[in-house]
Amino acid sequence: MTPPRRYGAELETALLKAAWDELIETGYSRLTMESVAVRGRTSEPVLYRRWANKDELVLAAFERHRKDNPIEVPDTGALRTDLLAYLASASQALAGFFAIATAATFSGFLVGRGLTPAQVRTKVMDPEALVRSRVIYQRAHDRGELDLDRLTDAVLDLPSQLIRHDLLMHLEPPSPDRIRTIVDEIFLPLATPAPPAKPSRRGRST
Repeated sequence: MTPPRRYGAELETALLKAAWDELIETGYSRLTMESVAVRGRTSEPVLYRRWANKDELVLAAFERHRKDNPIEVPDTGALRTDLLAYLASASQALAGFFAIATAATFSGFLVGRGLTPAQVRTKVMDPEALVRSRVIYQRAHDRGELDLDRLTDAVLDLPSQLIRHDLLMHLEPPSPDRIRTIVDEIFLPLATPAPPAKPSRRGRST
């Protein structure tokens, strides 16, 4: 029985899923327009009408997978627990992207565009990750936990940047202990005011 023809958005969705599945199973170096066409039950000319080459197809597959699997922003009611939950879920979601992007980079992905390995990883990662973390900070500001007027972007971006560093170095999500260290020992001491010191009892009369 001949499978029903697909058009427009339905066809593009099916082809991008086929490209993503092929990328996961075989890796960038072995993926070809032909292999994606076979998996997607179509022809190579159909692919080339939408994407000029393999790199454009793979990049589109990354973008579609990110869109279809967004990183949710938790709302636990407290800055610390929001950050712990967000960094844990973001780490899990981004680990696969880092591993695939790194392997693809060494196989020549986007080399024709003159991009550095760091620029390639940035291009395939989630560009909205830092934006979503700002939602957590705004809620904390509204609750009085943070004073966004006194904090620089460097401080606010620090947790996400440290997570990205760990993913780049190890290609796997950081441990819960590492995430707690980033939040409790690095970020919160920089971002939140210290509690007022208790008045000294020295010199008081008894």
